[in-house]
Amino acid sequence: MQALVLAFLNSWRGLVHGARTERAVRQELLLLVLGVPVALVLGATLWVRVALVASLLLMLAAEFLNTAIEKLCDHLHPDRHPRIGVVKDLASAGTFLAQAIAALVWVAALIERAG
Repeated sequence: MQALVLAFLNSWRGLVHGARTERAVRQELLLLVLGVPVALVLGATLWVRVALVASLLLMLAAEFLNTAIEKLCDHLHPDRHPRIGVVKDLASAGTFLAQAIAALVWVAALIERAG
């Protein structure tokens, strides 16, 4: 049980640090805070509501992973380096794809609600 509590505390520290230091994380946290109540109203079924919220959580998770990769790259190689740039671009592509998934889910829910 203690290991579970410690793991939660590590995660909490990461969430707080990301929210305090990263603009993109703050923006996506704001989307999550605003999106949860909208998802509860917009979603016609439980599973649509779950998909809407899960898509926002996925987007935020990808942003945290991207931030972690960028911080590690900057720590290991503070100067500009083409290979580090490729790593950062790949991580950024991951966040973009998570955002595309979220957009797809939300657009589908809007279309379903309108139809």
